[in-house]
Amino acid sequence: MGQEAHHHHALPTSAAAADAAAAPAASSRLFTAGLVAAWYASNIGVLLLNKYLLSVYGFRYPVFLTACHMSACALLSSLAHVYAASAPARRRSRGQLARVAVLGAVFCASVVSGNVSLRYLPVSFNQAVGATTPFFTAVLAYAVAARREACATYAALIPVVAGVVIATGGEPSFHLFGFIMCVGATAGRALKTVLQGILLSSEEEKMNSMDLLRYMSPVAVILLVPATLIMEREAFGVVATLAREDPNFIWILLCNSSMAYFVNLTNFLVTKHTSPLTLQVLGNAKGAVAVVVSILIFRNPVTFMGMLGYGITVAGVVLYGEAKKRSK
Repeated sequence: MGQEAHHHHALPTSAAAADAAAAPAASSRLFTAGLVAAWYASNIGVLLLNKYLLSVYGFRYPVFLTACHMSACALLSSLAHVYAASAPARRRSRGQLARVAVLGAVFCASVVSGNVSLRYLPVSFNQAVGATTPFFTAVLAYAVAARREACATYAALIPVVAGVVIATGGEPSFHLFGFIMCVGATAGRALKTVLQGILLSSEEEKMNSMDLLRYMSPVAVILLVPATLIMEREAFGVVATLAREDPNFIWILLCNSSMAYFVNLTNFLVTKHTSPLTLQVLGNAKGAVAVVVSILIFRNPVTFMGMLGYGITVAGVVLYGEAKKRSK
């Protein structure tokens, strides 16, 4: 992360320095607020657009959609890298690239599963399951890296899981395959986090998440294009047809794909300018906002049980964050 710090030139006079110090406080707060807003907009925007395309619009090709997202990420992150080329590109070792490829594969699988699940499940339920990421992260960190947490931290995960169990019971549009895919996506996201912590932990291999995205997305594209050809052969034809019938379709697709990149970009920037914990807290709130917005837009039936379960999960995640902070 520390590559950016070395480029600031010292200001010549102390008066200029004093002026400069007074200004950033307000502007940086504004900047952070803007970042957070952009993060919310892109995260929720991608979620809702994906849902719209996959369910409402009837474009039922989640693998193809993910391939578009990853292509946009690959393209935009390379462009951003060229444009920002301040830090000289470090040579990456073969081993490191192999590890990044593994991460790319996990990343890819989890995004595909998530998009497949959106085809069958309402956003509200998808988010409830997605909120259990800390549970999977804790379990996988223990399984993969034998990293233990304090007891209180594990105790806080009970409501996280219990909430989803309640929500599952109360979900009117429950779909088993969609649910399995959603759990798979959540576990995949957690696995990526854990692996990232292990694979890129040594000092010389530390990569910030944008570098990581720049290496991971081409891997994902390489995996997804054959996957699309095998699993969703007709997708290309359908895209061509839809593009002819509805000129907006291509714009929706492009907008959706570039937004997928901005989700990653704003994620990175918010983490960099605040802290990972802030991102977690914002994430909990984001889920809730996404649920409310999606219910308003898609009008999927919700039940008291479903919402109660979701509430319990979010409360659990908040508790978990607190417990983790205390145990440090």
